[in-house]
Amino acid sequence: MGTDTVRTGAKDGDEPAARRREQRGWYFYDWACSVYSTSVLTVFLGPYLTSVAEAAADADGFVHPLGVPVRAGSFFAYAVSLSVIVAILVMPLVGAAADRSGRKKHLLGAAAYTGAAATAGMFFLSGDRYLLGGALLVVANAAQSVAMMLCNSYLPQIAPPEERDAVSSRGWAFGYAAGALVLVGNLVLYLAHDSFGLSEAEAVRICLASAGLWWGGFALIPLRRLRDRPAVEPGAAVPGRRQLVATLRDMRRHPLTLAFLLAYLVYNDGIQTVISQASVYGSEELGLGQSTLIGAVLLVQVLAVAGALALGRLARRHGARRTILGSLVAWTVILATGYFLPAGEPVWFFALAAGIGLVLGGSQALSRSLFSHLVPPGKEAEYFAAYELSDRGMSWLGPLLFGLTYQLTGSYRDAIISLVAFFVLGFLLLARVPVRRAIQEAGNPVPERI
Repeated sequence: MGTDTVRTGAKDGDEPAARRREQRGWYFYDWACSVYSTSVLTVFLGPYLTSVAEAAADADGFVHPLGVPVRAGSFFAYAVSLSVIVAILVMPLVGAAADRSGRKKHLLGAAAYTGAAATAGMFFLSGDRYLLGGALLVVANAAQSVAMMLCNSYLPQIAPPEERDAVSSRGWAFGYAAGALVLVGNLVLYLAHDSFGLSEAEAVRICLASAGLWWGGFALIPLRRLRDRPAVEPGAAVPGRRQLVATLRDMRRHPLTLAFLLAYLVYNDGIQTVISQASVYGSEELGLGQSTLIGAVLLVQVLAVAGALALGRLARRHGARRTILGSLVAWTVILATGYFLPAGEPVWFFALAAGIGLVLGGSQALSRSLFSHLVPPGKEAEYFAAYELSDRGMSWLGPLLFGLTYQLTGSYRDAIISLVAFFVLGFLLLARVPVRRAIQEAGNPVPERI
């Protein structure tokens, strides 16, 4: 009876106009929070926090958070990894609470505004306050993970199976469009900071803080339009680590869903590490200026809108699984090419950015919609908690490998080429998953093309 309630009351029983209104509201959460991923995580915070850490470093180039020697150039990557550890501890608990309490929207609002406040607080990151920057990064990243987990878990509730690839792709397109729009404003402020009477550092801090204000402001739209659903299995979440164990134990009853999730965690670890570390690679290894980096990321945002919609159309013809596999081949070629980029020549970095943009949005959007078919009804938030662990720059193994490779070799080229392994292994793991059988075993209807 619980399954029928979810499928009819939350999906097929919805009036089309009401469902479309809720879908449009859902798109706006991508519009709200993607600015954080673009302006903060991808463009400004990596190089700026690295420069703040370098200002606090000793003569050998090391900072000492909690007495641990860390090369200043690795501090940002380690902070990203720490944020995922925090998210791992929090997300299963919040996901289970959302499913069992039916108060998903309230939890989404709390997570969104925690992340937005931490991001706005980056305005105060100046001088040698690298520890403040690291702490705000950890809070903002962990909060974004929790919020996106809750937002993603709405997908199987607001879209029937045949609509999900298109709805998910539109959500990503909305996000990349917002990222491009705000990045244009950031570029104007950064390049003309003297005209505004600002130093370069002050301009960067304003760009960081404005992302938090944008996030908090536009989050009001999905919070007004999304609806809570009655809990299928009412009850309280299990405290702490026991909830993570309980979630994993339940997932073992759906081994094919777990197999897809493993593949996704591997290849998305590579995607998110490229996103979070690309600006550091461009500035530190290739010697490119901040304006070049912003322009390249802007190009990614613009092309990612078209790429997300185009791959969504390919999925309707060839199926989401085949389209994702093709995108992983493209990622491997792009990343391997990045190793050979000549220093000080922006045109080649722009060419690399164009390739990333064309596959970025589609590979992520289709992964989200494909996973939604594999989630047992009534456990959307709990399962998307596990899914979110590697999403949007929150991966821990990729940044850790990137940081360790740089610390051991002193070369960002070696660090970037080490990430090829994630795409190759992810392709092999995904190719082995029988997706149709996985959907059936999860208790969901199988779309005509998947």
